[in-house]
Amino acid sequence: MHSILISGAAQGIGAATAMLFYQHGYKVGIYDINVAQAEQLAQQLGEHAKAGFLDVADYTSWETALAEFSAWAGEINILVNNAGILYSGPFEDTTIAAHHRTLDINVKGLLNGCHATFSYLKESSFARVINLSSASAIYGQADLASYATSKFAVRGLTESLDIEWQPYGIRVLDVMPLFVGTAMVKDMQAESIKKMGVHLKAEDVAQDILKLVQLKDSIWQATHHPVGLKSKFLFHLSRMSPQFVNRISNLLIARQ
Repeated sequence: MHSILISGAAQGIGAATAMLFYQHGYKVGIYDINVAQAEQLAQQLGEHAKAGFLDVADYTSWETALAEFSAWAGEINILVNNAGILYSGPFEDTTIAAHHRTLDINVKGLLNGCHATFSYLKESSFARVINLSSASAIYGQADLASYATSKFAVRGLTESLDIEWQPYGIRVLDVMPLFVGTAMVKDMQAESIKKMGVHLKAEDVAQDILKLVQLKDSIWQATHHPVGLKSKFLFHLSRMSPQFVNRISNLLIARQ
């Protein structure tokens, strides 16, 4: 029985992923800074689910969580770096502390997770890392500047490690959804969400994560995986269009 550890798993995409993988016979690690909510979900799922505390911005917290989960599960096969936060609104009106916190969780948290989990993954019978990127990593979004910056960092680290860890048999992939109907986008202040709308559920992203884990590894398997029709359209359009066209398109999206 393979195991999966999910950060930020107490709610939203993380919780949907935990439930889906549990239903498919995985040992599931539900790790979150909100440990009470994580424990509630684990109890709801059953004996093959384990909850624990994890502050992704703290490397020591990762080390403790990984040692605990590995001892319980036997080995760690899949890491899903899901934990993330979002601040929206004009860049200059957002406090610098909020911008820093975005990078601490969305970037440093992911760096911590990959770095701390590597020693477990390289020893496991099957290993895969799935990072939560975003359609905001296709082209930087107005009113989501530090969030988009963080997701470009996720995209870059995913590409780098997917190559670097190939000799160990570890694939590092990401999913790139547009706006997902979770608490993260509630009351979001960005013109793009008004224009593009929210058409994805947490369960849609979870299904794509499961597909990536179940796919047989191949040199043809892409590193980035847009989720949903709009995200796929924007991803492929950005690869074919000149930069000025991409900029104009995003100016139109951001215009009130």
